[in-house]
Amino acid sequence: MRDAYISCQSPFADFMQGAYILPVLDRTTNLLGALALAMTDRIDSGMRDALNRSGETAPSIVVLGYAPGLSVEVLRQVLGLSHPGTVRLIDRLEQDGLAERRRGVDGRAVALHLTPRGQKLRERLMDRRLGALEAALRGLTADERLVLGRLLAKVLTNLPETEMEKHRICRLCAVRLCSDCPIPGHAI
Repeated sequence: MRDAYISCQSPFADFMQGAYILPVLDRTTNLLGALALAMTDRIDSGMRDALNRSGETAPSIVVLGYAPGLSVEVLRQVLGLSHPGTVRLIDRLEQDGLAERRRGVDGRAVALHLTPRGQKLRERLMDRRLGALEAALRGLTADERLVLGRLLAKVLTNLPETEMEKHRICRLCAVRLCSDCPIPGHAI
């Protein structure tokens, strides 16, 4: 019956649309924001517990694991850091025995790689991230998860505006689990 009122062109139809449709959209938007913040907090907390550091340290380890040999400049862009900030981050990773600088392909750039210790830490970080995400989905049925997955993929396709932004969005992704990525990046 509500649809019959909404389909007519009248002030009452405008009222009904505002009363029924807009609050649903606003609630959905608000719920998405709350979910995004809660998941970010949980993922950050799990990674901080595994690493005992905050900021872009964990994402740098994850990115170097799925794209070994990155240059400082590309890592900087993926992480959204300044060049000096990225160099300091790499210095800390080296001091902690998690990453190393190697000679780049062209001889000018430095190629960044995880050490075996860095690879093991990356696995723990990914396990923490996936554990936090899995806990949030625990109450969903298999069918609901499939529907949510399709909706999330659809939403994700609207987000990146550049190739590099695709990598930034996926900087903590478990790439091996996302065989049909909705936003595959080609910048690195």
